[in-house]
Amino acid sequence: MSDIKPPVCDYEGSDYQEHFWDQGNRAYEDRVEAIALRRLLPYTGHRLLEIGAGAGRNTPRYESFEQIVLLDYARTQLEKAQERLGNSDRYCYVVADVYRMPFAPGIFDAATMIRTLHHMSEPLAALQQIRPILQPGACFILEYANKQNLKAIVRWLLRQQSWNPFNRQPIEFAKLNFDFHPAAVRAWLSQAGFGIQRQLTVSHFRIAALKRLVPLNLLVSLDSAAQLTGKWWQLSPSVFVLSKAAGENPPAPEGAFWRCPACGSFDLSSGIAGLHCGNCGRTWSLRNGIYDFKDPL
Repeated sequence: MSDIKPPVCDYEGSDYQEHFWDQGNRAYEDRVEAIALRRLLPYTGHRLLEIGAGAGRNTPRYESFEQIVLLDYARTQLEKAQERLGNSDRYCYVVADVYRMPFAPGIFDAATMIRTLHHMSEPLAALQQIRPILQPGACFILEYANKQNLKAIVRWLLRQQSWNPFNRQPIEFAKLNFDFHPAAVRAWLSQAGFGIQRQLTVSHFRIAALKRLVPLNLLVSLDSAAQLTGKWWQLSPSVFVLSKAAGENPPAPEGAFWRCPACGSFDLSSGIAGLHCGNCGRTWSLRNGIYDFKDPL
């Protein structure tokens, strides 16, 4: 496996859930995202991977799946999710880097990646890591921050911003925070081995004045109707894409679940400390119900 590791946005120790969601007047955004997920999620499934799960805000929305694997780069975020959801066979908590997935091919029949791609400096590389661990035909729901949103277009036309929203190059508006062009995201999904099924535009009315003046239920209802325009154009700040994993999976030993993110071996055995790789000798810890694939013991 490559030794080149793209930078990762680390929420370790962050109060993101409390500051941004619980206290940040984000009820509108949360509710319209829930509507988009309901529209795109399959009615039932076996095992879903939630990439960038954070503190588990969206996890209860995947109740139709028998098992949910929560993956995040920040252990403290998963600890908050664990406090919220509890420990049971239904939930598996995994600290890992999306660029080096610790899973065997084809073990998931669904995956979501919500409010996470915008932290990726190498989005295609991240998507290429996700495709192999999905079964052929598995659904993948991706949300991304849209560079070509209506507000950005108006600001550019009025010369209030320098960057062109119609240019397909990502724009890094803050360190490791990117907006992407819809055509670029669709191209990356295709290159990574996904076939796009549906697009929804979300959070059309993400404007502070509107959220103050318009009743929440009305604003959510208007956004719910506007989401369906994603079939024709994408002008909202957030876009949800449903795609399906195309092609075949790479070979893997029957029954394998884990894969060493350092050397790619499937020879991982469970022990008191965690998972030991028989190929490279690294041990990945299991502590308080959370697997850690960031730093080997």
